[in-house]
Amino acid sequence: MKLYQIRKGQFVYYNNELHKVYGIKPMYKLSVHLIKLRDLTQHITNAASVERYIPRENDSFIHNHKVYTLRQNQKPIAGDLILINNPAPDTLDHYTLNEIEVVETVDNKGVITSDLDGIRHTEYLLMVPGRAPDSHPIDYKDMVNIEENFDDAGQQITHPYGELSTQLGDIYIKKESDVLIEAMVVAIKGQTIYLGGGLEVPHEELIDTDKWEFQYNPFNN
Repeated sequence: MKLYQIRKGQFVYYNNELHKVYGIKPMYKLSVHLIKLRDLTQHITNAASVERYIPRENDSFIHNHKVYTLRQNQKPIAGDLILINNPAPDTLDHYTLNEIEVVETVDNKGVITSDLDGIRHTEYLLMVPGRAPDSHPIDYKDMVNIEENFDDAGQQITHPYGELSTQLGDIYIKKESDVLIEAMVVAIKGQTIYLGGGLEVPHEELIDTDKWEFQYNPFNN
């Protein structure tokens, strides 16, 4: 896929797994920044290494360790998650393609989310918890040799080779900071990540894209 075909928010397959594009930096060799839907870890690659996928009704996938099935023409209730697959925001709204938001209120015209976005019913797919029997799993592009197991959320698919997460050498920039903070992961102990400069953060915080942005790993080719 050429870089000009990639758009922020698109679902793509990278290393066989479902990701979402959250940033594009054309000046860099590794220009495409991704979030793995399954565990929200951040990855960086190039346009040639990803393949676009358009989510549809009845698709099912794991988001943040929980499995969901996409449904159309099914009204949500407060607390439900929606996937904004057909965004048409008004001037004061700021949501974009394939954002996942929490529903606060529902009326005949649409929903108001926890981010105070007003979204019409034609703009989203409802994320129903669990993997419906008639659903189409999209967690992996190639399902061969993928093991299946079950948990409280319903049927889930797990990678046979273990989790990919933060690695030594990963470089992050802290967002919404008065001063520029760019640091490398120098040690990992359990769920605690140690960054250069004496910074110590929980893994959950480091993969929060509102707080930190993954840049690159100089040791990865």
